[in-house]
Amino acid sequence: MRTTVLTAHLPSHRPARTRSHPRVLAPALQLADSAGAEVFAAVRQHGPVAREAIAGATSLSVATVNRQVSALLEAGLLLERADLATSGAIGRPRRPVVVNHEPFLTLGLHIGAKTTSIVATDLLGRTLDVVETPTPNNGSARALASLAASASRYLTRWQKRRPLWVGVAIGGAVDGATGHVDHPRLGWTAAPVGPVLAEELGLPVSVASHVDAMAGAELLFGGRRSTSNSTTSLYVYARETVGYALVIGGRVHSPASGPGTIAGLPAFSELLGGTGHLETTVSDEAVLAAARRLRLLPEGSGAVSAAVTTLVREARGGDERAAALLSERARVLGEAVAMLRDVLNPDDLVVGGQGFTEYPEGVAEVERAFRQRSVLPPRSIRVTAFGNRVQEAGAGTVALGGLYADPVGAMRRSRGPVARVVPEVSA
Repeated sequence: MRTTVLTAHLPSHRPARTRSHPRVLAPALQLADSAGAEVFAAVRQHGPVAREAIAGATSLSVATVNRQVSALLEAGLLLERADLATSGAIGRPRRPVVVNHEPFLTLGLHIGAKTTSIVATDLLGRTLDVVETPTPNNGSARALASLAASASRYLTRWQKRRPLWVGVAIGGAVDGATGHVDHPRLGWTAAPVGPVLAEELGLPVSVASHVDAMAGAELLFGGRRSTSNSTTSLYVYARETVGYALVIGGRVHSPASGPGTIAGLPAFSELLGGTGHLETTVSDEAVLAAARRLRLLPEGSGAVSAAVTTLVREARGGDERAAALLSERARVLGEAVAMLRDVLNPDDLVVGGQGFTEYPEGVAEVERAFRQRSVLPPRSIRVTAFGNRVQEAGAGTVALGGLYADPVGAMRRSRGPVARVVPEVSA
């Protein structure tokens, strides 16, 4: 279910005295690499499942599996299903186990330049509900106070589920260790996104670059879950901004200095215009500006997302100029993906964001331009498994990452007391 809510005007937080908060933890966008995480992953993916089957799926010993299952049962994350035990079997180890998902949820926020999505996700990675609210544009202090209050109000809807973790996916440069963000488009500098949410909600919080988050969603929940510790994957994103992320050895690569950028890659299109750079050529705003120049859309044609929807509808309705404009965007994107592939040569190649998924008719043009531009042997392009919901999937994945990486430890953190600190807020 998707609804839209409006936020109230709220006072800003007090000036900061510290840059950190004990509940802010670096995002864990990775495949399971500990015994407890492997067992929990096996139950999520195969449950109801017996302990012997878990041992076979993970290559862990039965003794190790038994210890980890006992710890997960005690933490409340698993349930035994005696009703599903094999007929004639004796003893608890023969009882299949399942994830105890109904009492819990995680909370994700995708903070976009225009719209913020608040996402409730269960422990199996399924979206329970999404609401959208305009991203406040009145400075980071008031904006974060408003978003934190909206998240707090949203959690009051879930009286029968206990929230365990908060994950934030956002553009700009993210310091995952402290939860601070530099976001030039929002005018935020060292904005304490993680500390403000942790203080307001009293839960562990992780903050990640939104493209890293989307790559993490593909890694953990995509159609082809990699189990290799040596493969690489390239994720390319396009909507209002463009970006990329690398998955190396089952882990999203997040440089300490922040993500790189592909916004300035060379891109040329007479039809789309732009400045010769990728982002100013293929962004939603760039495509809409070209549509207005061609008089396909009137000036001031409403919100960006609604205007893009209108343009897509016109193309599907037989307007050849609208179709040509969207096909040209697809061509430029295909060439950009080819350039990145030729430089990085990943084992897997995934594209996502509404620049690719809003007009699926353009995927064939993306693939054609990719084949023509790439100088390496042919390689298939996989479109995100999440379609136009990739932003909320990314936010949900950041919220679940810490739980999946250390299930028992995450349960302790979700309820353990911490000292209150005053978060630092930029004006």
